[in-house]
Amino acid sequence: MQAGLIVLCLAYVLSQFFRAFLAVLTSALARDTGTGPDDLAAASGLWFLTFAAMQVPVGWALDRFGPRRTAASLLFLGGGGGAALFAMATAPLHIKLAMLLIGIGCSPVLMASYYIFAREFPPARFAVLAALMLGVGSVGNLVASYPMALAVEFIGWRGSLVALSFLSIVVAGGIFTLVQDPETIPGSKGGSVLELLKLPAIWTILPMMLVNYAPAAALRGLWIGPYLGDVFGLGTAQIGQATFVMGAAMIAGTLAYGPMDRLLRTRKWVVFGGNLAVAVILGLLVAMIDTSAALSILLMALIGFFGASFPVIIAHGRSFFPPHLVGRGVTLMNLFGIGGAGIAQFASGRIHEHMAPYGATQAYAAIFAFFGLMLLAGTLLYLFSRDRLD
Repeated sequence: MQAGLIVLCLAYVLSQFFRAFLAVLTSALARDTGTGPDDLAAASGLWFLTFAAMQVPVGWALDRFGPRRTAASLLFLGGGGGAALFAMATAPLHIKLAMLLIGIGCSPVLMASYYIFAREFPPARFAVLAALMLGVGSVGNLVASYPMALAVEFIGWRGSLVALSFLSIVVAGGIFTLVQDPETIPGSKGGSVLELLKLPAIWTILPMMLVNYAPAAALRGLWIGPYLGDVFGLGTAQIGQATFVMGAAMIAGTLAYGPMDRLLRTRKWVVFGGNLAVAVILGLLVAMIDTSAALSILLMALIGFFGASFPVIIAHGRSFFPPHLVGRGVTLMNLFGIGGAGIAQFASGRIHEHMAPYGATQAYAAIFAFFGLMLLAGTLLYLFSRDRLD
């Protein structure tokens, strides 16, 4: 089981990488394929929405076939194939199709790990284990920053994507070889997502799940690059360093959130406080949109840190799921989390397109204000949720 979890963690490193690496390819893709910021927003949105849409069949497959075959097959076909298509791209459409395939490939990886945690470990350890997997796997977020910028300079973005395609195939083979499926429990092949949707407690948590991940994912995965380039004139290497700082803050935040529910004896107020802080920081970023690059990077790092409550929200929802629907339950939560990020990416792209004629500063202020208001609304709705520890 330990070797299997290690290789699943490597797969999640790839998943984190693929959702965040577009930010450092802004200039290269514009030069070689004519892909602009709006195209990148659409491509990133397709990754998130495809990833989200896959959560329903992935949840069914986890309960039906187990994590080994589910994760290995999708990562092999989607991750390996999508990265190969990306390497051959000559137009924005190719980039979008490649990101769609990669989203399919990455869709089962984290949930396969969470499925094993939920089935093989005590419920009280779920949040810590989930945060640990998320934090360690988020090394991919760092690799997608300055190291990726260096790789682009040395072997080009096409060569980098060829290497990533090969790596995805190798890791998929490792999953198929090393991951052990948990033993089947009575009734595990029955039930449906509809049973979960009948739980009143879930509907007070899902709005928070919908908006929690979107601001940090959109900033780190896309807008940090165009924003720092257009407003402050930073180049690829400097943007790579900035994304590295924000990625490191997201990892630190994830690891910090992990034990908070056990230490403070609450999940609801840990999540509420952290997300309210992010909404306030987004407001500060809007107010000081063009003050200095260093200040903006600091504020975005704080957004990454305080916006990392994803595993605690998953654990909050998990506490209400019956054992035979764990697979479908955690993937339902993930559907809302990743789906919300995808919808926000598309919406932010349209905001940028509409506001760009008024100037770069106004366009990015409008995008960040949208993220802040969206998060504030979800956080206030979360006040009606019922706190619960396993």
